[in-house]
Amino acid sequence: MLTLEMLDELHVLTLFNPDNGQEGIKVHHSAEPATISACRRLHARGMVTLPDGGYLTPLGVQTLEHAQSLMSLLSSAVNTN
Repeated sequence: MLTLEMLDELHVLTLFNPDNGQEGIKVHHSAEPATISACRRLHARGMVTLPDGGYLTPLGVQTLEHAQSLMSLLSSAVNTN
């Protein structure tokens, strides 16, 4: 079951550019508290390099790829046959 925390983490992951591993993000102290917490959890899990963003780690890249696949599948047209 997806929790709100997981959705927040997925949102943070989607802020990264999957086509450019040299492009990171910075979650500022003025960001939404849920976003700040999500970024810290991703760092604790080893998916991003810094508690406030940084770059995706290899695990983060893999997780983002899976998330994008899932979003693509859920966004596709529904076959009602």
